[in-house]
Amino acid sequence: MELIMSKHDVVAGVDSSTQSVKIVLRDARTGDLIRTARAAHPDGSEVDPQHWVDALHQVIKEVGGTSDLSAISIAGQQHGMVALDAAGSVIRPALLWNDTRSAEAADQLNSELGGDGATAQLVGSKLVASFTASKVRWLADHEPENAARVSAIALPHDYLSWKLQESSDIGQLATDRSDASGTGYFDSVSSTYNRAVLATALRSDRAIQLPRITAPREFMGQTKDGIPIAAGSGDNAAAALGVQAKPGDVVVSLGTSGTAFAVSKTATHDALGEVAGFADATGNFLPLVCTLNAARILDAAATMLGISHDEVGALALSAKPGADGLTLLPYFEGERTPNRPNASGVFAGLTLKSATRENIARAMVEGMLAGLVDAVQALSNLGVDVKRILLIGGAAKNPAIAPIASALFGNAVILPTPGEFVADGAARQAAWALTGTGLPPEWNLGAVKEIESPATAFVMEQYRELRDRTEDWK
Repeated sequence: MELIMSKHDVVAGVDSSTQSVKIVLRDARTGDLIRTARAAHPDGSEVDPQHWVDALHQVIKEVGGTSDLSAISIAGQQHGMVALDAAGSVIRPALLWNDTRSAEAADQLNSELGGDGATAQLVGSKLVASFTASKVRWLADHEPENAARVSAIALPHDYLSWKLQESSDIGQLATDRSDASGTGYFDSVSSTYNRAVLATALRSDRAIQLPRITAPREFMGQTKDGIPIAAGSGDNAAAALGVQAKPGDVVVSLGTSGTAFAVSKTATHDALGEVAGFADATGNFLPLVCTLNAARILDAAATMLGISHDEVGALALSAKPGADGLTLLPYFEGERTPNRPNASGVFAGLTLKSATRENIARAMVEGMLAGLVDAVQALSNLGVDVKRILLIGGAAKNPAIAPIASALFGNAVILPTPGEFVADGAARQAAWALTGTGLPPEWNLGAVKEIESPATAFVMEQYRELRDRTEDWK
């Protein structure tokens, strides 16, 4: 379905993340912000999807409902498993991307599929605990009665787009390439599901309804009021749309998790499992590295020191690079890259000289960012073109992040004008679907800020020595 955009069109973009849902209303032609709203999601890595539905309807109501909208699009947290029965009812609480109970299941699947390299060739990525396929295997092994009831599997964004239609017909489920590529049973090169991988994960070859793949600039359905619903996407793909990233741009996002991803014209297949071979929301690819520990490291620093986030940043900037040898390995919630789901955080180099509030703050910021420096290096190692590094996400607003990031990367970093980039990307996708044109609309997103600090390569050496020395630690 393609519509002709008028000068009065208003589009809505939704970011349904782990912690909250945000909605933006923007002018479809110019991108000008009209209204916005936010609602919280429950904490945890296992959530009843009805909470997401209720929060979504709350923010839609707060911005005035859907009657004035020309289109809406939903971007959501990737990987989670929403298991549905034949009637479209949720079988059990959704397992989210950050639920690591399926780590052993992921290892089993990689082995059964022929090893890490074979899995990467099949679906673009080595499977880890976060992938939907790993959670399907966990369900089959630990809750076989629930597994036997599964008739359809959706991702969070698929589920919410479907619920906007107020449908109980699982045949109406739809998704896009970007989110499907995070399931672990989808090939982003051929844009088709790998049913054999799903059957292996479920330990059953019975037919399972999977969301149909909607093209990037198409609508997947409509609300009960007739508002077209665009394809939607995974949150990182939407963020790339939101900052209008192009090949050569690497986006480093500092949210609950940390991600580094790049828009690429070619697919990647990383047998090491560091780089996930995702698709983007435009028809290209989105090689991505994810770390579990990002903004919450700043939360921990604020709690430990009894100060605000901005005060943590000010303390960090007042310390010398390298924090007098104090180094943090920030695996507070296990880690995905490197794949250490059972690891914990480590402070090393504590001495009478280094044990200061300033050094603790500096080490925590450097540790959080060092994992993402490794992430960008992993992208580069696979041939991804890295010309610009863009910093986004809630933690990127902290005054210490950009200067310390530039020092660790050894390059300038770009700070786009602050915004809700995932929701903005979803809105831009909705506007694109309205036009039906070949490329998304170009919006004026405001000025960008470039930050450059003297390189501190020795800090990365300090970090990597600790990372490698603790490889076998729990």
